[in-house]
Amino acid sequence: MSKHLLDIYNPFKVEFLYAKGSTLFDKKGKDYIDFTSGIGVNCLGHGNKKLVKTIANQAKKIIHVSNIYPIKTQEECAKKVALLSGYKNMQGFFCNSGAEANETAIKFIRKYAKCKGIKKHNIITLENSFHGRTLATLNATGQKDKQLGFEPFPNEFIYAKDVQDIKNKIDKNSVAVMLELIQGEGGIKAFDKKELQTLNQYLQEKGVLFVIDEIQTGVYRTGEFLASNFFELKPDIITMAKGLAGGLPIGLMMTKKINIFEKGDHGSTFGGNPLCTTTAVEVLTILEKKYRTKKIANTICLFQKKLEKIFKTNNELFSSKSGVGLMLGLKLKEEEKLQSLLEVCLKNQVLVLKSGKDIIRFLPALNISRKEINLGFKRFQKALDELK
Repeated sequence: MSKHLLDIYNPFKVEFLYAKGSTLFDKKGKDYIDFTSGIGVNCLGHGNKKLVKTIANQAKKIIHVSNIYPIKTQEECAKKVALLSGYKNMQGFFCNSGAEANETAIKFIRKYAKCKGIKKHNIITLENSFHGRTLATLNATGQKDKQLGFEPFPNEFIYAKDVQDIKNKIDKNSVAVMLELIQGEGGIKAFDKKELQTLNQYLQEKGVLFVIDEIQTGVYRTGEFLASNFFELKPDIITMAKGLAGGLPIGLMMTKKINIFEKGDHGSTFGGNPLCTTTAVEVLTILEKKYRTKKIANTICLFQKKLEKIFKTNNELFSSKSGVGLMLGLKLKEEEKLQSLLEVCLKNQVLVLKSGKDIIRFLPALNISRKEINLGFKRFQKALDELK
């Protein structure tokens, strides 16, 4: 326990000092294959030369000025996100994290209702969803165990059991639906494409805003730029973070509903500063090229092929495989083995994540090498053999 830090985390007993690509090294020089990418943040892995050069060059020029002055790269980044998302008319707000992006969306929804003269504020989310750890986004998170001890919450979130149940929850007090298209912390659960498209149409007819939380699924994690592109949806609001700046703190809320926020309605001291937005533009430029040249698709194909082999040859441990792109999960038949597997993976020098109570989650860098994939799964299989 630290003398000077709140006792919130329960970290594994290994400290990493440096990294290259998708390989981390501890203080003894021991190497670990990284199938986590900092929980989906380091989309270009560690030490990417172009990214490092961009960060260093910008740091020499100017790191931060605050939003009381224009920041050109904010406009450049927002424009690039809109174009890659397939939108011509989108406006964005930059902040520092996914939770802040979702907080912005929640404030925006309330202001939207007021501007439209709508006396309704309820936002529908899904049970087992995860939208952040601030008071409002924790309230939006449909997991009672994560909410316990932080009540009372604002009474504006309604939880639906599944996508079909959302329609049953919509009434005169409903103003928006907020969804992860693939639940990250809730078990790597991808929803049915046709059900989502039907819901999108229904919400448009009812005048209910559709908000898609792309914090974990965005920036090519599913193979397309956004999960909403993969599912062929056109939401009113999109929130992003994690991989957007390749490791620097950033969040973004984008919306088609313009002229709702007025000057002074919202703000951020650090959000969208020159260092973070310049880096984000470089990340998007690099990944766009990798997408167009099929390099991301090829990486997804190889990683999924290796994972499928693991699943088939270890059916005594796993009951199902789930996910899209490079956001994947294996469900353990016995949930009590989850922590043990995480620990034995670490022992065998491969880093994986958990999701929910019984899912091993994989969120590798989008440019992870073939060599690292092969070695990582070799070590993962060794860990599974030990667990058996």
